[in-house]
Amino acid sequence: MADAVLPDPVLIVLLGAAGSGKSALAGAWPPSAVLELDEFRERICDDPIDEDATDEAVHVLGEVLEARLARRLTTVVDADGPDRVVRAKLLDIAGRHRVPAAALIMTTPLETCLERNARRPPERRVPDDVVRLQYAETVDATPGLPGEGFGHVEAVYGGPMRLVS
Repeated sequence: MADAVLPDPVLIVLLGAAGSGKSALAGAWPPSAVLELDEFRERICDDPIDEDATDEAVHVLGEVLEARLARRLTTVVDADGPDRVVRAKLLDIAGRHRVPAAALIMTTPLETCLERNARRPPERRVPDDVVRLQYAETVDATPGLPGEGFGHVEAVYGGPMRLVS
């Protein structure tokens, strides 16, 4: 991350495709401050990449986020982030607790995301077409993030994003 100074408390939402470095960046915060969507999926159905468990995982993640922000604790949400409905839920929770929100967009090139994803253990590997879709959706969502309610939006980690077919 650049030299941005974020308020405390703050909701930090990491956006980017699988393999973009979201979890590595999340490691800059204490583990107790990081809510990783894949972990909630895994707790629900024993499969961290099962998209069918996403709705329930988001619900449980939202409950934990609600409790943390009620206690005015900075919280990092590590999820791919391109789903506007999920972002709206996170922003609604932050708004209820009057906690500002920041979006950190992983700009790691798609080729790098795909290479990193290919090196993951099979049970944590996301299909390439899903990585490409997450990447494209992140690119599409980025310009509108300030209008959604993120008070701070910053591109971090890699080079400029570009679509690769």
